[in-house]
Amino acid sequence: MKWRKPVVVMLFVTVLAPIVLYTDRLGSSVASSPRNQFSIEDVFTFNFGGDKRQLNLLPQESSANLKEPIGIVYSDDSTTSLSDSGDSVQISNMYQEMQLRESVEHKTRVLSTTNEDDQFKVENSIRQVTEGLHEGDLGGTLQKLESTREEGGQQRSTENNGTKTENERQSSQMSASKVGDAKEEEPVKFKSEKQSVEMVMADTQVRHLKDQLIRSRVYLSLAATRNNPHFVRELRIRMKEIQRVLGDATKDSDLPRNAIEKLKGMEQTLAKGRQIQDDCAAVVKKLRAMLHSTEEQLRVHKKQTLFLTQLTAKTLPKGLHCFPLRLSTEYYALNSSQRQFPNQERLEDPSFYHYALFSDNILAAAVVVNSTVSHAKDPFKHVFHIVTDRLNYAAMRMWFIANPPSKATIQVQNVEEFTWLNSSYSPVLKQLGSPSMIDYYFKSPRGNADTNLKYRNPKYLSILNHLRFYLPEIFPRLKKVLFLDDDIVVQKDLSALWSLDLNGNVNGAVETCGESFHRFDRYLNFSNPLISKNFDPRACGWAYGMNIFDLEEWRRQNITEVYHTWQKLNHDRQLWKLGTLPPGLITFWKRTHILDRLWHVLGLGYNPSVNQREIERAAVIHYNGNMKPWLEISIPKYRNYWAKYVDYDHVYLRECNINP
Repeated sequence: MKWRKPVVVMLFVTVLAPIVLYTDRLGSSVASSPRNQFSIEDVFTFNFGGDKRQLNLLPQESSANLKEPIGIVYSDDSTTSLSDSGDSVQISNMYQEMQLRESVEHKTRVLSTTNEDDQFKVENSIRQVTEGLHEGDLGGTLQKLESTREEGGQQRSTENNGTKTENERQSSQMSASKVGDAKEEEPVKFKSEKQSVEMVMADTQVRHLKDQLIRSRVYLSLAATRNNPHFVRELRIRMKEIQRVLGDATKDSDLPRNAIEKLKGMEQTLAKGRQIQDDCAAVVKKLRAMLHSTEEQLRVHKKQTLFLTQLTAKTLPKGLHCFPLRLSTEYYALNSSQRQFPNQERLEDPSFYHYALFSDNILAAAVVVNSTVSHAKDPFKHVFHIVTDRLNYAAMRMWFIANPPSKATIQVQNVEEFTWLNSSYSPVLKQLGSPSMIDYYFKSPRGNADTNLKYRNPKYLSILNHLRFYLPEIFPRLKKVLFLDDDIVVQKDLSALWSLDLNGNVNGAVETCGESFHRFDRYLNFSNPLISKNFDPRACGWAYGMNIFDLEEWRRQNITEVYHTWQKLNHDRQLWKLGTLPPGLITFWKRTHILDRLWHVLGLGYNPSVNQREIERAAVIHYNGNMKPWLEISIPKYRNYWAKYVDYDHVYLRECNINP
C-alpha cells in the first residue's frame, strides 16, 4: 500500500502527462489554422530560391470567397467544431481533412467528368484565356471568362447553385495552371472552329431556298403531280418567287426582307406535293436521274471551258494584231541608214552581258528589255539579241529603233536568215514539217485528241520555240548567254549571273520540284524502257524562262548532238509529248546547276496564290501558264508588275486601242 501512491505518480508523469501536453499543443495548432481559412493562394504560389512568387495565368481570388473543393463529401459530424469533440475524434477528423486536401486535384478531375456541361464550360474558359494571352487582351478575356462561369452557374440546380459555381471556378483555376504545357503540345483551334461555324451558318437560308427549288423540280417531273394542274401552277409561281428572292445571293444577309415569307410559302406548297405524291421510291429514282444528268453536264462544261481557255490564251487580241502592222508600215517608210541600230560592235564582245530573247510578241519583248535595263547597274554593258519570225521582223526593229533602251545595245534577227538551220540538220524541223505532225494538230478527230490540250498548242510548230537548243550556233563567239522568255519581268540587276560558277555544268536554272507534278515522271513516258533505264522518275524538274548557259562547256560536251539524238528517238512522240521542257530535261540531265529560287519565281500565269513576299523579292517573275499579262484573262493582282513597263500613252498603242 505504501508503494501505490509513488507508482501512480510515476505513471502519471511518464504516460499521461505527455499525452495531455501533446494533445494540447496539437489542438492549438489546428485552432490557429482552421479549415475555413484555407487560402487558395497556397496553390498559386511557388518558391524559387527562397523567393515566393505568384502564378498569374488566372486572376487570384480572395480566400473569403472560396468554399469546399468540388467532389469532397463531408459527413454530418465533420462540420462539428473540433473543440466539441473528444481528443481522438479531433485527431481523426484532422487527419481526414489533410488527406482530402492532398487529393483535391485528383477528386476534382474524377468527379468533374460526370458533368459534361461543366467540363465543356471549363475547357471553353481555358481556351478563351489562352486566346486572350495570344491576342494580348488579357483583361477582356478574363471578363469573358467570368461571364462564362456565371452562365454556367445559372444552369445548375437551385439548391447547389452557390457551392457548385465556386467549385467550378476553383476547378477552372486548377486546370488553367496547366495550360502553359498543354498549349505547347496542341495549338488552340477555338477561334478557327468558331469562324468556320459562323461561315456555315451564314448561308443557311440560301441553302434551304436552293433545296426547295430542287425538290420543286422533282415534283414537276413526277406523273402524279403533273396530273394536278392547280398544284403545278401554284408550284411554278412559287419557284419564280424563290428564284427572284435568291438572285445572286451567296449568304443570308444578301437576301431581301421577304425571304422568310417566301420560304414558308414554298414549304406549304411542297407539303401539298407530298400529299399528292407519297411514293418515296419514285422520288429517289428521279433524284438519282437528276444527279446523273447534272454530273454529265458538269463534265461537258469543264471540257468546253478548258478548250475555250486554251483558245483564248493562244489567240492574240485585235490590238496586238494592229500593233505590228502599224510598226511595219512605219519601218518600210524609213531609208536604209535609218533602219540600223547603233553600237553593233558590242554584239560579239564576250566582256558584255548578253541576253537571248526569241519572240514574235513585240509588246512582250519590249517589257523584258525595259524591265531589265531599268534595274541594271550599268545599262551600257547589256546587249539584247532578239530573234523573231519573218512576219514580225520589220515591226520588232521599228519599235526598238523608235524606242531605244537607254544605253543598252539591241540586235534584231530574222530566224529565216539562219540558213544553217534546216530540216537536214535539225530533226525537230523535219518533224515539224511532216504530214503526221500537221494531222496531229489540224486533222485529228476530237474524240482521239489528247486529254491535256496544252500538248496540242500550235506554238510548238514554231521554230522560235526550239532555238534555245542552238545557242552556240547562233552566238558562235560568246562564252555565256542569259536566256529569257518573253513572258517574264525583271525586277533586279542580273549581271551577277555571268560571274556565277556553274561547276562544270552547262545550264543554270531554278528547280521546280516543290510540287509533285514538276518531277520527271510528269513530263516523260517512263513506261518506255529508253526513259526508265536512263532517268529517275522522282528527279526534280527545273524551269525554262531565265537560264544562264555556259556556251564553252556546251560546245565541249557537244550538247546539241545530245539533243538531236533524243529528238530522233522521239519521232513518234512515244518518249514525251511536244514542247521544249521534256527534251530540255533529257538534254541537260546531270548538266544543270541549281540556282537560288529567288532568282526566278514562277506561276503568275496560272496560280493566284503565289507568295506575295517571294514576288517582291524575286529577281525575275514569270507569267508561265495561259493567263498572260497582255490578255484579258490574266490574273488582275499580278498584271501591274508587267503593265508598269508599258507606255500606254505611246502613239502606236493608242492608235491600236491597247489599254491597261
